[in-house]
Amino acid sequence: MSGGLRVAADRSTGVAVVTLDRPAKLNAIDTAMAGELRSCWGGLRFDDSVRAVVLTGAGERAFCTGIDRDTRVPQPRSPYMVDDPLLRVGPKANDLWKPVIAAVRGMVCGGAFYLLGESEFVVADTSATFFDPHTTYGMVSAYESVYMAHRMPCGEAARMALMGTAERISARRAYEVGLVSELTEAGGAVKAAVRCAEVIASYPPEGVQGTVRALWAAKEAARAQAFAQAPQLIALGNLPPERQAELFTGRRTEGHRVR
Repeated sequence: MSGGLRVAADRSTGVAVVTLDRPAKLNAIDTAMAGELRSCWGGLRFDDSVRAVVLTGAGERAFCTGIDRDTRVPQPRSPYMVDDPLLRVGPKANDLWKPVIAAVRGMVCGGAFYLLGESEFVVADTSATFFDPHTTYGMVSAYESVYMAHRMPCGEAARMALMGTAERISARRAYEVGLVSELTEAGGAVKAAVRCAEVIASYPPEGVQGTVRALWAAKEAARAQAFAQAPQLIALGNLPPERQAELFTGRRTEGHRVR
């Protein structure tokens, strides 16, 4: 697949590795990559030779840093309608019920939580750090916070969302609170995730996919109700784009705390 996404499938094991491949942009998602992700998940639905997926990011600096700041998405004036370009980038949003394991190194922030939120579990190496910059730049963390409130204790999700860029969660802390299910040495996340994926892919796929669907159903209703409020909260709470840009341009490049 061309552009910002690479897909490598091992037919002998039934595992596909999907790589966000914009390392110079910290694997931020632009409009083109968002489209590629939707096409990728749609294609994997029909590929019976792939029974489990590992999702990772290229390079050492970041798994994904959310939406590319250069991406411009026109918005309706109504507070009841917000077009979010990341709402359809995850596997579940595209009706893929094959298990997806996220393999993380480096920074994970903002819109990256759409992808982590729709993965079955997360494997991270010791370089991983997690933070949500929205509040720092005058933006509402809505969808991201909903996803993370379902993946970690609510107080931890709240602290991450409200502290913005002032604080980052270390890989060790993310493991302690359950956001990360396995912590590896530096550079070892993909290998560990593939090992898990190969085991899962060796099982009868009907039972695996039914289990994935059941796990998702356990939180689907609450998530849908929360998502229904997100467009209004974003429209009412976000600063104008030009003011957000000013805050982003004037951001501090040092001084954050890692815990």
